[in-house]
Amino acid sequence: MLPIPASELNGSTSALGPYWTFYHAVVAEQLRRWLPQKPGLLLDLSGGRGRWPAQAARAGHHVIEMVDFRRPADPSLNGAGKQRIRRVRADDLGFLPDASVDAVVAEERALSLELMAESTMEDVVRVLKPGGRVLACVDSLVLGMAIMAEQNYWAHLCQTGTGEVMLVPWPDGSITRCFSSVQLRELLVDAGLEVEWIRPRTVLSPSTVDHVLAADARALNWLVRTELDAHPDDDDTVGIHLVASARRPG
Repeated sequence: MLPIPASELNGSTSALGPYWTFYHAVVAEQLRRWLPQKPGLLLDLSGGRGRWPAQAARAGHHVIEMVDFRRPADPSLNGAGKQRIRRVRADDLGFLPDASVDAVVAEERALSLELMAESTMEDVVRVLKPGGRVLACVDSLVLGMAIMAEQNYWAHLCQTGTGEVMLVPWPDGSITRCFSSVQLRELLVDAGLEVEWIRPRTVLSPSTVDHVLAADARALNWLVRTELDAHPDDDDTVGIHLVASARRPG
């Protein structure tokens, strides 16, 4: 069902190093293509890991990075553009006024970590300017079913596909929320957004990535372009994560 064991999905396992290098290159290129061309104020909800705010800042945007209070963040801000990043440790968006940001990025599965994602999205739409956009990444049902299968939760697997919210217990005791493309679309539309596209983050398997990069280490850029240009929208039958882009009307 899933080419990556659940125990190796944190991106730190050396055996899958080439795949995660490829994965993060896909995210970076997707963000580069998605970022507004005109510099503006961007809100990052990705949890304080610093990777994507730094990229947006280097592109000329000012960034409010909301640090996830449930896990430690790297206190340093290095590299070009760091003066454009402001870090805020908070558990909601009450510190921001209405219609105050131009774009919102929720990478690192931020909405899956928020079990009441509907409330989070309502607040996101509140602070987003009319015409502003959201880029969000969530755990897919494919991932959720694989994790439950690894833990022998067969009875729970029989209930998938019913349209109900799927909360998945991880081996480390944490719980995340997994989405189908239909559920992710409903989450965004019900919050008042217009969905531009929904697609798997990656469809290429680790074995494919390893095979290509072993043959030619310079093929990474080609793999990334192939990934971003090839697969269809709204396909949630493959991939561990779904990513969506949506816009606030106005």
